[in-house]
Amino acid sequence: MKLALSKVSIAVAGAVLLTGCATTRIHKGAVLDPQLASSIQPGVDNKDSVTKLLGRPTFTGEFTPNDWYYLSRDTQQIAFRNGRVTNQTLLHVSFDPKGNVQAVNRTGKELVLNVNPTKRFTPTLGRQRSFFDELFGGIGNVGAGGIGGPQQPQ
Repeated sequence: MKLALSKVSIAVAGAVLLTGCATTRIHKGAVLDPQLASSIQPGVDNKDSVTKLLGRPTFTGEFTPNDWYYLSRDTQQIAFRNGRVTNQTLLHVSFDPKGNVQAVNRTGKELVLNVNPTKRFTPTLGRQRSFFDELFGGIGNVGAGGIGGPQQPQ
């Protein structure tokens, strides 16, 4: 009886540990239908028709409201590791001053930048001081002249 109970408890503990290694898939941004996105024609559509087809943009241009961006990104994360991008679509719709579609550009995952930090610190210019230099470096400087130090008679 105790042997069967221990086998069951070991199996349950193993199953609980394995669920921590599950893969998580996450979708962020706009849900773009490829057929609807490809149906946008320069010179034919305007801001209202694009809004009816794709909805509000994910974000607009920083310097001009005539650039609309629709961003869709799928990521995959295993356990506690950093997520990696599996699919990305960026649809850039550019409008002329009258509000008609001027150009439609589509890019993908090739614009995702992979940054690999080195040694978990940022190198800086200047003196490299050790722990003991920082700790004992001020000895003998107490009472030295300077701002707030004792003033010399003139």
